[in-house]
Amino acid sequence: MNNRILIEICVDSIESAFIAQKGGADRIELCSALNAGGLTPSKGMIEYAASHLKIPVFVLIRPRSGDFLYSSAEFNVIKSDIFTAKVAGAAGIVIGMLNSDGTVDTCRMKEVMEMCSPMMVTFHRAFDMVKDQFLALEQIIELGCNRILTSGGSLQATIGSPVISELVQKAGQRIIIMPGSGINEKNFAELVEATGCSEYHLSASGMYTGKMKYENSQLSVVFASSYPQTDLNKVEAICSLADTLSD
Repeated sequence: MNNRILIEICVDSIESAFIAQKGGADRIELCSALNAGGLTPSKGMIEYAASHLKIPVFVLIRPRSGDFLYSSAEFNVIKSDIFTAKVAGAAGIVIGMLNSDGTVDTCRMKEVMEMCSPMMVTFHRAFDMVKDQFLALEQIIELGCNRILTSGGSLQATIGSPVISELVQKAGQRIIIMPGSGINEKNFAELVEATGCSEYHLSASGMYTGKMKYENSQLSVVFASSYPQTDLNKVEAICSLADTLSD
């Protein structure tokens, strides 16, 4: 391995962000609602994370769950959220937009790229929903994005590893291909061997039990005292593996 393997942890709370940093993560993707695939975090969370974390903060820009075909109103929200992240001092933006025919919305993405500079830009897993990933690869490179987050079009990166490997070969040094989805300490080494990628994206989460002593049992399903949160041990384990496999 010529370069050190980098680990990006996706988090949907400020507590998870600090746990990821403590565990040795190189970068975080800051979002909300990971159970919906990730949505844009609040202005307050963006500002707090960008000003208090010592590792780079990449902000997910996704105004709603579902597909990546956005209305004019939604695109205006996207641009406003990018401006918020930029002013707050975020190091990067994570975004992706598609046309109805399954191609990259290069027109809107060009506008986004101009807005984002000098922040880095990751084209997120909207890439996994395109009709032709290899055509999309060339379009995203031409746009000037820094990396692509992908599972190779599969439910998990381990399943899509043959496609990811081919994307890496075609991309060369022009853009970073970053696997994501279903990555953990048990399959990490296998994925590194299969793809040769230098950056990986995962949540490393576990169930956290809060400190509430009282709970309304009638509403416990809605407002549960246990919820997903970044797991320090999992972050440390994956970062340790990354260091070992970088040697």
